[in-house]
Amino acid sequence: MRALLIGLFIGMLSISSFAQEAIFPMGAKAKNVHHTGDIWLTHVVDADETFKHNVAQAVSAPGAFLNWHLHPDGQQLLITSGVGFYQEKGKEVQVMRAGDVIKCLPNVEHWHGATPKSAVTYLAIGGSTPTKWTDELSVKDYNNIPLPEINNSSLENEIKELSKAKWKWMAEKDVDKLANLFHDKSRFVHMSGSWKKDRELEIIETGSIWYKNADVHDVVVETFDDNTVVLWNRITLMAHVRGNDVSNEFTVTEFYKKEGDDWKLLDLTFSSVRDTHEIAH
Repeated sequence: MRALLIGLFIGMLSISSFAQEAIFPMGAKAKNVHHTGDIWLTHVVDADETFKHNVAQAVSAPGAFLNWHLHPDGQQLLITSGVGFYQEKGKEVQVMRAGDVIKCLPNVEHWHGATPKSAVTYLAIGGSTPTKWTDELSVKDYNNIPLPEINNSSLENEIKELSKAKWKWMAEKDVDKLANLFHDKSRFVHMSGSWKKDRELEIIETGSIWYKNADVHDVVVETFDDNTVVLWNRITLMAHVRGNDVSNEFTVTEFYKKEGDDWKLLDLTFSSVRDTHEIAH
């Protein structure tokens, strides 16, 4: 049951992050007729007598991709968020990132979609002639594509250092720095309950739970795209609670989301574990 609840929670956070990455509302989830995975579509602008092109937004969850197809009028993709794949028939797979413009020439067969570990959002600009769907792209062929280097060491190190600083700020009861780090909608899950940002800051400031020292034994970072990272800490936590110093073994899950130039902590969950517990790398 615990694993199911965690899975549902991560799923809800993932959908929330897609919504934040989308410039326009996500729209309706498309039926899986010509694609695999979860894709949300919004018609931003419909062609009319003056403007001959349609504009649509597509939000693709990690692992979602379209089948092979072509556009008689051509199409341009403006990548607004995340990392994805684009491939024309007979050519190598290209990695597309936020800020890229992909030109799908008229009647050139191709496919595009998210990577297995990163969502991708784009605006599609094209004519009114319907898309022609050709061949199915198999899950096997998709999974054989080498992953792009989005889990770069510099990003991992940045998050590791931020997490390390967070433990220091908690020990020093530096609520000003923590208030800036914690997202306004962040949640904190402890052995005794769960609460939101204001309550966590109050607990730290008053010392009702004093996180005196977090001895970090292991850290694993998973980068889902350039703006979404989950970090797992394997720690021994010395805390002062109700007048006593207590030591506990935890695996702590930290969910980070980049907003502008700043990383924000969306979730911090303490999972009680044995001292022999290991995090899978």
